[in-house]
Amino acid sequence: MLQLLAPDGTRTPHEQLDAVLEEAGLAAPEALRGYYRDMVMIRAADLEATSLQRQGQLGLWASALGQEAAQIGAGHAARTQDYLVPTYREHGVAWARGIEPWRLLELFRGVSHGGWDPHELRTHPYMIVLGSQAPHAVGYAMGLQRDGLVGTGDRTADTAVLALFGDGASSEGEVSESFTFAASVQAPVVFYTQNNQWAISVPTAVQSRVPLAQRSRGWGIPSARVDGNDVLAVLATVRSALDTARAGQGPVFLEAVTYRMAAHTTSDDASRYRPAAEEEEWAAKDPILRLRRHLEQLGEIDEAFVTRCDEEAHDLAMRLHHHIHSMEDPDPIGMFDGAYAEPHPIVEAEKQQYLEYISQFEDEEPTR
Repeated sequence: MLQLLAPDGTRTPHEQLDAVLEEAGLAAPEALRGYYRDMVMIRAADLEATSLQRQGQLGLWASALGQEAAQIGAGHAARTQDYLVPTYREHGVAWARGIEPWRLLELFRGVSHGGWDPHELRTHPYMIVLGSQAPHAVGYAMGLQRDGLVGTGDRTADTAVLALFGDGASSEGEVSESFTFAASVQAPVVFYTQNNQWAISVPTAVQSRVPLAQRSRGWGIPSARVDGNDVLAVLATVRSALDTARAGQGPVFLEAVTYRMAAHTTSDDASRYRPAAEEEEWAAKDPILRLRRHLEQLGEIDEAFVTRCDEEAHDLAMRLHHHIHSMEDPDPIGMFDGAYAEPHPIVEAEKQQYLEYISQFEDEEPTR
């Protein structure tokens, strides 16, 4: 398993990964402090979202607690033009791509179908159905090939797709089918699974008798395992894989080994199936604490910076709290907008039928 930072913060050299980080300036002290702040901020937003769901303000919430390094690292590894296709737990990836956390809450509150412009932020809307985003990602990657945006040697134009999904989704048929298409046409896509050890209540050991990274090799897709709690290793590994895909050398599959500290979603009770000893073992590998220890060893962090990050995170959580309480219900007619890139006669007919339906209630006397 690829690793640059041990749980105690000690840095281990790795010639190939170090070269990737140095070339892109991804390991400079100011960059490391930025990753630390990002992880602190998104964890605070995550915890506040869980609290808001418990208060009845969200229909559901899928926490990414403990997976911050796997997500912040992957999000920052992508180049501006790359297209990211997430599942429903990539809050750190969304943060790294400039998507404000309240945009995520709009989705889980049910007042938005997505919350952001995927074309502007180069990030697909969240996908709830397991594995369903993998074929979409490959299709987009095949489109990039046809648009001549792969393998030209122009780093500002060549583009790749990062398809994110969990260990449970890696067992879905859609992922296998996506491997087939991607391998057949050498599509510029990186499949990135965050193995957080549990697919709801089923451990990874039951899903696969071998490391998940080996699953793609039957398709001829090269793969690697990376320590998902090590933000530097994730950054370097994902950046390298995306560069490979962008250069026209075909798909890559990455397994980031991490841990889901919270329950699967707020409708789940992890204490019914997950041993406390396992949670304690992984708590010692906390990705935020790991990076903080590394920065302390470098002398690049002090208590003032840590305190400032904590205060910013608290302010963000409070803004989320107030924002969600002020959200207005959307105009239901909006559900028909943007279903297709161009007007569609069937959608227009359904819209008119709905308008006729709700017009029946406009002149009714209110019930007392």
